[in-house]
Amino acid sequence: MTRSISILGATGSVGEQTLDLINREPHKWQVEVLTANCSAEKLAEMARHCGAKLAVVGDESCLNDLRAALAGTDIEAAGGRAALCEAAARPVDVTVAAIVGCAGLGPVMAAIERGGTIALANKEALVSAGEVMTAAIKQHGATLLPVDSEHNAIFQCLAGGKMEDVSKITLTASGGPLRTWSQEQLEAATPAEAIAHPNWDMGAKISVDSATMFNKGLELIEAFHLFPVGLEKIGIVVHPQSVIHSMVEFRDRSTLAQLGPSDMRVPIASCLAWPDRMDTPLEPLDLAKIGQLTFLEPDETRFPSTRLARQACEAGGMTPAVLNAANEVAVAAFLAGQIRFTRIAAMVEDTLSRYTPAAAHSLDDVLAVDAEARRVAQNLMEDA
Repeated sequence: MTRSISILGATGSVGEQTLDLINREPHKWQVEVLTANCSAEKLAEMARHCGAKLAVVGDESCLNDLRAALAGTDIEAAGGRAALCEAAARPVDVTVAAIVGCAGLGPVMAAIERGGTIALANKEALVSAGEVMTAAIKQHGATLLPVDSEHNAIFQCLAGGKMEDVSKITLTASGGPLRTWSQEQLEAATPAEAIAHPNWDMGAKISVDSATMFNKGLELIEAFHLFPVGLEKIGIVVHPQSVIHSMVEFRDRSTLAQLGPSDMRVPIASCLAWPDRMDTPLEPLDLAKIGQLTFLEPDETRFPSTRLARQACEAGGMTPAVLNAANEVAVAAFLAGQIRFTRIAAMVEDTLSRYTPAAAHSLDDVLAVDAEARRVAQNLMEDA
């Protein structure tokens, strides 16, 4: 039976890997929508190849290029933020939400309000708008499937289990490419060094987040919303091999772990096929070849981001949205060569100390807090 799918953020790493899986079994899928921020030619090529019905660019200035690239096809083209949300609201069997950062908030909410099944790869959406989003999921009867490898692992470990029987959830972290660096080395880390992840093939922003451990901090907040066991029951352990993607311990002291290759096609396939399974082109896990699995406590002196994230989650309200916005500003500044690597966490902490937002009751409230937090963070960077 053919299933319909929309991929929001198709030109990013998650979007590309989703299309890789779909293109291996094209008779099973009808692609309704592909979106990108711009990347008009690449988006058009993808849309042509998979037979998408609609291609959308979030940056409306790229729309003419998209139309030109799709000339001679029946593929509809659209552009702008409103068009992204309209595309996300189209009825499909699965929506893969992979737009990076708060830019994906509106489209994710549009898919939720339609009451669909959303494979969520945009952790910032739950971090910034967790309370608003979870309320909308309940109101509209939407189904949220986590694409992040760690949360997908937890989701799989919980299959058939009861949330009240969970005594601990452990998120695993690779530690990133700078895990063993001294504080002095971290001060001089370059963008090229920070994005050179040893295990995962990811975009620049999430790779820097992995190097700072902010990625794990954001995932901690995401897990808090996805799996309501209480923040005190969610922990982090550094696992450099990235073979175990997360673990769930139950009250009888039985612990279930999900293992797999360091390839996002594993959790993506889990979501695409849910509640069933599908083939992937990956090699089976060879534990004898791997040899050993090691685990370490996070070092919150060199990498304070997990501490900041836990404190933001404890503070609640819109504090996590401030943390996320400040981190996005700081990472962009680091990638542009404007600040040092170690300044990323410092900027986030300074922003949190200077801006305490009011509670949010709607997506517009969340976006307003996000915008103000970005302004505060930008001012801090310019004043430094």
